[in-house]
Order: sequence, then structure tokens, then C-alpha cells
Amino acid sequence: MNDLAPLLTPEGRALLDAVRGTAPADELAVATRLRRDHPAELVSAALGQARLRQRAEAKFGAEDARRMFFTPNGVEQSTRASVAAYRAERMKSLGITSVADLCCGIGGDAIALARAGIRVLAVDRDPLTAAAARANAEALGLAGLIDVREADVTEVDTVGFDAVFVDPARRGGRGRIFDPEAYSPPLSWAIGAALAAPHAALKIAPGVPHEAIPAEAEAEWISDGGDVKEAVLWFGTEPGAVRATLLPGPRTLLGTGLPNPEVRPVGRYLYEPDGAVVRAHLVAEAAAALDGGLIDETIAYVTADTLRPTPYATAYEITDRLPFNVKKLKALLREREVGILTVKKRGSAVEPEELRRKVLPKPQGSRAVTVFLTRVAGAPTMLIGGPVTV
Repeated sequence: MNDLAPLLTPEGRALLDAVRGTAPADELAVATRLRRDHPAELVSAALGQARLRQRAEAKFGAEDARRMFFTPNGVEQSTRASVAAYRAERMKSLGITSVADLCCGIGGDAIALARAGIRVLAVDRDPLTAAAARANAEALGLAGLIDVREADVTEVDTVGFDAVFVDPARRGGRGRIFDPEAYSPPLSWAIGAALAAPHAALKIAPGVPHEAIPAEAEAEWISDGGDVKEAVLWFGTEPGAVRATLLPGPRTLLGTGLPNPEVRPVGRYLYEPDGAVVRAHLVAEAAAALDGGLIDETIAYVTADTLRPTPYATAYEITDRLPFNVKKLKALLREREVGILTVKKRGSAVEPEELRRKVLPKPQGSRAVTVFLTRVAGAPTMLIGGPVTV
């Protein structure tokens, strides 16, 4: 699909309605039937768009996804709607009324900004991607707030906008790009654009090295439903601040510069910090609220003897501690009549799926157990227990 225009015609839109919800197994029969009355290329494009819309529902929700237009890269790289909405609301709270959205993709962030009442200039250099962003603004009734421009973002004048938002491409022909200077455009260019604006937000990979974060920026790591989605560098807010934000909520943990917690013997409870907390290097702040310590100086598991409520970590009650030994674990699971096994790891080279197959080839009963493959004071260890709620 190299041109959205045919899908935007009355015939194209009618075909999109006709193929909505088509299961993969039914595509051939549906295509054969529709090609009797419509061009084969248009039928193929409609079915392809229907597949993309189905994939996009996880990020945008069914109501929006079924009206929007996508490219394969657009579905893969666009921001989850809940994350984009949170970021847009934060911009609104800063008094921002206009944003230059550079590298806008299919328009996910521009949509969230516009729904927050912010005027957006959405820029992308790829013609098909820009066409999708324009079509999405129109489909969702936001064309009055979103001006889509096909251009090289490095040549766009952002003077006059309250803020700049940059989402550099972090995928290339060989997959995900880890070097920030290999982003398109490079992170250094994006930082320069941010420093020239009153406010700015740069979306980057959550694995960005902390040493790559400029002193002028605030760094925020965002997770949604426990999955880390992105890091954002904010400019014009609190230089040097570090925060972890968990959605839904939002709940935000601010860095206070605490030293690493001390290592303690494994207590009754083990806390698994949210991934955003770990990425933001705020495990010490989470541990302080739990009166907890680390099980190992290099492992982000917090141990404590008391159970305390926290939105920033999941609590588990530990019943057993064993040196790593497959036979002993298999025997224990059989003795406990375990039928559901969850394996988690930090600091272990063992693959959870491989261990699960070895120690529980078939259910031994109905009990559910969680096994942590980790290190305790440097020693490979298995901690056994289950989740608890406060």
C-alpha cells in the first residue's frame, strides 16, 4: 500500500466497512467475492488496512482504531493512546497551547494533544505517513487543530510554538536502534531543537543510558499496566529531575538522590519494583517507603519483613529459599501439588520457559507458585512464593 487516496474515496470507505473484522482465515474468500465488483488492488488495500486496524486496537482502542488509517510502521512505532494522553495533559498543565510535533508518524501524539485542546503542527517527511496523519485528523474530527505537513523536520521553523515534541525514528533496516545518535533525526539534533523552544518533550527509548541525558533535561520513565513504554526528556520544567510514572493513574515517584539501599537477608516479603522505577534508577526511593533493603547489591528486588501498600512494586510472600537446583525445585513443586508455575528472573542466565518445561512438564495439582531466579548476596538462588495484596 503506497497510496491512501483510493481508500479515502466513497468506494474505498465502503470496502473498509465491508471488510471490517474479517478473520485471517476468511480473507481469501472475502477477497474473491469483492473482486467481482471492485479493483483487485483496492480490495487488497482494504483488507491490509483492516488487518492494521485490528492490530492497532491494542494501542488506540477499538472505537478510534476502526476509523483511523495506518501504515505497518505506524502501528509498530506509534505511542499507546493512554501514554500520549498523559503526556498531552502534562503539557496542558504547563500552559502549553501550541506544539510542533516533529516526526509525527501516523498522528497518535498529535491526536492526544488536539484532544487536550492544543493546536498542533504535525510534521513527517514520509508522504504515506503524513497522508495517514492527515486522514486520521479528519476521521476523528480534529482537522481544525492539527495541521499536517510533509517535510524534513530539520528544516521546519518552530518559532512561535509554545513547545516542541520530537519522536525520532528508533528503527532501521536491521531493526531497533540503540545508539541515540543513530536515531532519525539524531538525539543531539533533537536536544538542540528542544533547547531552542520554551518547552519541549523528546520521546526516547527507555533503555537510554543515564549519562546521555543532558543536564538541562528532566527525565521521566513511563509504564502502562506494568510494561515500560518510553522515556521522555522534558525541557523547560525541572532540570536534573528524575521521575517514574505509572499508568493508569498516573502515579509518579520522584527521585530524591537516595543512596543505594543496603543488602539484607531475605525477609518474609519480596517486592518487585515496576519497570519504570527500575529504569529511572529509583529503586532506593521505592525501598525507603517499604523500609526494605536489597537481596543483592546488583539486583532490583527489595526485601522486607512487613507488608506495606505501594503502587510502585508488586509484593510476594516468600515461603522457600533454595540454592539453584533443578531437581530440588521439581521435587518441591511435586510435593506442593503445583499446577500453575510463574517463573521470573533477574540476574540469572536461565530462561524461564526452559526451566518451566523441566520442572513442571505437567500439572501436579491446582496450587499456583511463583519462582524467582536471582542472586542473593552473590549466590544463584531460587525464591519461591506467591503474590499478595495489602
